Amino acid sequence: MSKSERLFELLTLLRSKRFATTAAELAETMEVSERTIYRDIQSLISSGVPIHGEAGVGYVLQAGSHLPPLMFTEKEMIALELGMRMVRAWSDEELANASRSASTKIMSVLPDKLKKQVEEFPILVPDYHIQSDTAKRGQLLRHATDERHKVSMLYTAENGSKTERILQPLGQIFWGKNWTLVAWCELRDDYRHFRLDRIESLAVLEEGFETSDSKSLTHYIAQYSPPD
Repeated sequence: MSKSERLFELLTLLRSKRFATTAAELAETMEVSERTIYRDIQSLISSGVPIHGEAGVGYVLQAGSHLPPLMFTEKEMIALELGMRMVRAWSDEELANASRSASTKIMSVLPDKLKKQVEEFPILVPDYHIQSDTAKRGQLLRHATDERHKVSMLYTAENGSKTERILQPLGQIFWGKNWTLVAWCELRDDYRHFRLDRIESLAVLEEGFETSDSKSLTHYIAQYSPPD
Protein backbone atom coordinates (compact mmCIF):
# COMPACT_ATOMS: atom_id res chain seq x y z
CA MET A 1 0.00 0.00 0.00
CA SER A 2 1.40 3.40 -0.98
CA LYS A 3 1.65 6.25 1.50
CA SER A 4 -1.16 8.16 -0.20
CA GLU A 5 -3.43 5.12 0.02
CA ARG A 6 -2.49 4.64 3.66
CA LEU A 7 -3.23 8.29 4.49
CA PHE A 8 -6.59 8.02 2.75
CA GLU A 9 -7.45 4.88 4.76
CA LEU A 10 -6.36 6.57 8.00
CA LEU A 11 -8.49 9.63 7.24
CA THR A 12 -11.45 7.38 6.46
CA LEU A 13 -11.04 5.61 9.80
CA LEU A 14 -10.90 8.90 11.69
CA ARG A 15 -13.99 10.17 9.89
CA SER A 16 -15.89 7.05 11.01
CA LYS A 17 -15.17 7.64 14.72
CA ARG A 18 -17.16 9.89 17.05
CA PHE A 19 -14.61 9.73 19.85
CA ALA A 20 -10.83 9.81 20.13
CA THR A 21 -9.07 6.67 18.89
CA THR A 22 -5.60 5.72 20.09
CA ALA A 23 -2.67 5.14 17.78
CA ALA A 24 -2.57 1.52 18.99
CA GLU A 25 -6.17 0.95 17.87
CA LEU A 26 -5.54 2.61 14.52
CA ALA A 27 -2.34 0.61 14.02
CA GLU A 28 -4.11 -2.66 14.75
CA THR A 29 -6.93 -1.89 12.32
CA MET A 30 -4.55 -0.82 9.54
CA GLU A 31 -1.96 -3.52 10.31
CA VAL A 32 0.94 -1.07 10.59
CA SER A 33 3.15 0.08 13.45
CA GLU A 34 2.20 2.81 15.91
CA ARG A 35 5.25 4.73 14.71
CA THR A 36 3.75 4.75 11.21
CA ILE A 37 0.46 6.05 12.60
CA TYR A 38 2.23 8.90 14.42
CA ARG A 39 4.07 9.89 11.21
CA ASP A 40 0.90 9.69 9.13
CA ILE A 41 -1.08 11.76 11.64
CA GLN A 42 1.56 14.48 11.42
CA SER A 43 1.44 14.32 7.61
CA LEU A 44 -2.34 14.81 7.65
CA ILE A 45 -2.09 17.69 10.14
CA SER A 46 0.63 19.33 8.03
CA SER A 47 -1.64 19.12 4.98
CA GLY A 48 -4.40 20.98 6.84
CA VAL A 49 -6.59 18.15 8.15
CA PRO A 50 -8.07 19.34 11.51
CA ILE A 51 -7.03 16.45 13.77
CA HIS A 52 -7.03 16.97 17.54
CA GLY A 53 -5.21 14.75 20.05
CA GLU A 54 -1.84 13.50 21.12
CA ALA A 55 0.19 10.36 21.56
CA GLY A 56 -1.11 8.17 24.39
CA VAL A 57 -4.49 9.90 24.47
CA GLY A 58 -5.99 9.44 21.02
CA TYR A 59 -6.94 11.36 17.90
CA VAL A 60 -10.22 12.72 16.61
CA LEU A 61 -11.29 14.96 13.75
CA GLN A 62 -12.42 18.41 14.79
CA ALA A 63 -16.20 18.59 15.15
CA GLY A 64 -17.91 20.38 12.27
CA SER A 65 -14.87 20.23 10.03
CA HIS A 66 -15.54 20.16 6.29
CA LEU A 67 -13.45 17.71 4.30
CA PRO A 68 -13.58 16.76 0.62
CA PRO A 69 -16.16 14.04 -0.22
CA LEU A 70 -14.87 10.48 -0.33
CA MET A 71 -14.63 8.49 -3.56
CA PHE A 72 -15.18 4.76 -3.72
CA THR A 73 -13.16 2.11 -5.48
CA GLU A 74 -14.90 -0.16 -7.98
CA LYS A 75 -15.21 -3.05 -5.49
CA GLU A 76 -16.42 -0.73 -2.71
CA MET A 77 -19.13 0.68 -4.95
CA ILE A 78 -20.22 -2.79 -6.09
CA ALA A 79 -20.39 -3.89 -2.43
CA LEU A 80 -22.47 -0.82 -1.53
CA GLU A 81 -24.88 -1.36 -4.41
CA LEU A 82 -25.27 -5.06 -3.58
CA GLY A 83 -25.98 -4.14 0.04
CA MET A 84 -28.61 -1.62 -1.01
CA ARG A 85 -30.24 -4.15 -3.32
CA MET A 86 -30.44 -6.54 -0.38
CA VAL A 87 -32.04 -3.78 1.72
CA ARG A 88 -34.60 -3.27 -1.03
CA ALA A 89 -35.27 -7.00 -1.14
CA TRP A 90 -35.28 -8.01 2.52
CA SER A 91 -36.12 -5.02 4.69
CA ASP A 92 -39.34 -3.00 4.75
CA GLU A 93 -40.81 -0.56 2.26
CA GLU A 94 -39.62 2.51 4.15
CA LEU A 95 -35.99 1.38 4.16
CA ALA A 96 -36.30 0.14 0.58
CA ASN A 97 -37.35 3.64 -0.55
CA ALA A 98 -34.45 5.17 1.40
CA SER A 99 -32.10 2.71 -0.29
CA ARG A 100 -33.36 3.68 -3.76
CA SER A 101 -32.86 7.35 -2.92
CA ALA A 102 -29.31 6.71 -1.66
CA SER A 103 -28.45 4.72 -4.81
CA THR A 104 -29.70 7.55 -7.00
CA LYS A 105 -27.61 10.13 -5.13
CA ILE A 106 -24.45 8.02 -5.33
CA MET A 107 -24.96 7.16 -8.99
CA SER A 108 -25.40 10.86 -9.83
CA VAL A 109 -21.79 11.65 -8.85
CA LEU A 110 -20.02 8.53 -10.14
CA PRO A 111 -17.72 8.66 -13.18
CA ASP A 112 -19.39 7.18 -16.27
CA LYS A 113 -17.11 4.12 -16.31
CA LEU A 114 -17.93 3.16 -12.72
CA LYS A 115 -21.61 4.01 -13.23
CA LYS A 116 -21.73 1.57 -16.15
CA GLN A 117 -20.09 -1.18 -14.08
CA VAL A 118 -22.62 -0.73 -11.28
CA GLU A 119 -25.58 -0.67 -13.71
CA GLU A 120 -24.39 -3.88 -15.36
CA PHE A 121 -23.47 -5.65 -12.09
CA PRO A 122 -24.74 -9.22 -12.75
CA ILE A 123 -26.26 -10.02 -9.34
CA LEU A 124 -29.99 -9.49 -8.79
CA VAL A 125 -31.87 -9.68 -5.50
CA PRO A 126 -35.64 -10.03 -6.16
CA ASP A 127 -37.57 -7.55 -4.00
CA TYR A 128 -40.78 -9.48 -3.38
CA HIS A 129 -40.42 -9.40 0.43
CA ILE A 130 -40.98 -5.71 1.17
CA GLN A 131 -44.74 -5.84 0.46
CA SER A 132 -45.30 -8.84 2.75
CA ASP A 133 -47.02 -8.76 6.13
CA THR A 134 -43.71 -9.78 7.70
CA ALA A 135 -41.98 -6.69 6.27
CA LYS A 136 -44.80 -4.46 7.54
CA ARG A 137 -44.42 -5.96 11.02
CA GLY A 138 -40.68 -5.38 10.79
CA GLN A 139 -41.20 -1.70 9.99
CA LEU A 140 -43.66 -1.31 12.88
CA LEU A 141 -41.26 -3.03 15.28
CA ARG A 142 -38.35 -0.92 14.04
CA HIS A 143 -40.27 2.25 14.89
CA ALA A 144 -41.30 0.87 18.29
CA THR A 145 -37.65 0.01 19.00
CA ASP A 146 -36.44 3.47 17.96
CA GLU A 147 -39.11 5.23 20.03
CA ARG A 148 -38.80 2.84 23.02
CA HIS A 149 -42.47 1.76 23.03
CA LYS A 150 -43.65 -1.59 24.32
CA VAL A 151 -45.63 -3.87 22.00
CA SER A 152 -48.29 -6.51 22.54
CA MET A 153 -48.09 -9.59 20.36
CA LEU A 154 -49.98 -12.78 19.61
CA TYR A 155 -47.40 -15.37 18.57
CA THR A 156 -47.53 -18.89 17.18
CA ALA A 157 -44.63 -21.05 18.33
CA GLU A 158 -42.99 -23.76 16.21
CA ASN A 159 -45.14 -26.44 17.88
CA GLY A 160 -48.33 -24.56 16.96
CA SER A 161 -49.16 -23.22 20.42
CA LYS A 162 -50.25 -19.60 20.67
CA THR A 163 -49.18 -17.12 23.32
CA GLU A 164 -49.77 -13.45 24.08
CA ARG A 165 -46.81 -11.37 25.24
CA ILE A 166 -45.96 -7.82 26.27
CA LEU A 167 -42.50 -7.10 24.91
CA GLN A 168 -39.85 -4.41 25.01
CA PRO A 169 -38.44 -4.58 21.44
CA LEU A 170 -34.65 -4.23 21.40
CA GLY A 171 -33.74 -4.99 17.79
CA GLN A 172 -34.00 -7.36 14.85
CA ILE A 173 -31.59 -9.91 13.43
CA PHE A 174 -31.67 -11.17 9.84
CA TRP A 175 -30.55 -14.79 9.37
CA GLY A 176 -30.46 -14.82 5.57
CA LYS A 177 -34.04 -16.09 5.30
CA ASN A 178 -35.97 -15.04 8.38
CA TRP A 179 -36.09 -11.92 10.52
CA THR A 180 -36.04 -12.40 14.30
CA LEU A 181 -37.15 -9.90 16.92
CA VAL A 182 -34.98 -9.72 20.03
CA ALA A 183 -37.03 -8.42 22.96
CA TRP A 184 -37.28 -8.29 26.72
CA CYS A 185 -40.29 -10.43 27.58
CA GLU A 186 -42.26 -9.14 30.57
CA LEU A 187 -43.85 -12.56 31.10
CA ARG A 188 -40.50 -14.33 31.42
CA ASP A 189 -38.56 -11.32 32.76
CA ASP A 190 -35.74 -12.21 30.39
CA TYR A 191 -34.60 -12.01 26.78
CA ARG A 192 -36.66 -13.86 24.20
CA HIS A 193 -36.57 -13.91 20.40
CA PHE A 194 -39.46 -14.32 17.98
CA ARG A 195 -39.63 -14.96 14.24
CA LEU A 196 -41.50 -12.16 12.53
CA ASP A 197 -43.28 -14.53 10.15
CA ARG A 198 -44.92 -16.29 13.14
CA ILE A 199 -46.44 -13.15 14.62
CA GLU A 200 -50.24 -13.35 14.32
CA SER A 201 -51.03 -9.82 15.47
CA LEU A 202 -49.04 -6.86 16.73
CA ALA A 203 -49.85 -3.54 18.39
CA VAL A 204 -47.60 -0.72 19.59
CA LEU A 205 -48.49 0.45 23.10
CA GLU A 206 -48.32 3.92 24.57
CA GLU A 207 -46.22 2.71 27.49
CA GLY A 208 -42.49 3.23 27.06
CA PHE A 209 -39.42 1.43 28.36
CA GLU A 210 -35.74 2.10 28.92
CA THR A 211 -32.68 0.17 27.86
CA SER A 212 -29.56 -0.25 29.97
CA ASP A 213 -26.14 -1.88 29.97
CA SER A 214 -27.85 -5.09 31.11
CA LYS A 215 -30.87 -4.85 28.79
CA SER A 216 -30.07 -4.06 25.18
CA LEU A 217 -29.41 -5.74 21.86
CA THR A 218 -25.66 -5.35 22.42
CA HIS A 219 -25.92 -7.05 25.83
CA TYR A 220 -28.08 -9.83 24.38
CA ILE A 221 -25.54 -10.57 21.66
CA ALA A 222 -22.69 -10.55 24.19
CA GLN A 223 -24.62 -12.92 26.47
CA TYR A 224 -25.71 -15.42 23.86
CA SER A 225 -22.95 -15.33 21.26
CA PRO A 226 -20.58 -18.35 21.37
CA PRO A 227 -17.12 -17.61 22.83
CA ASP A 228 -14.22 -16.98 20.46
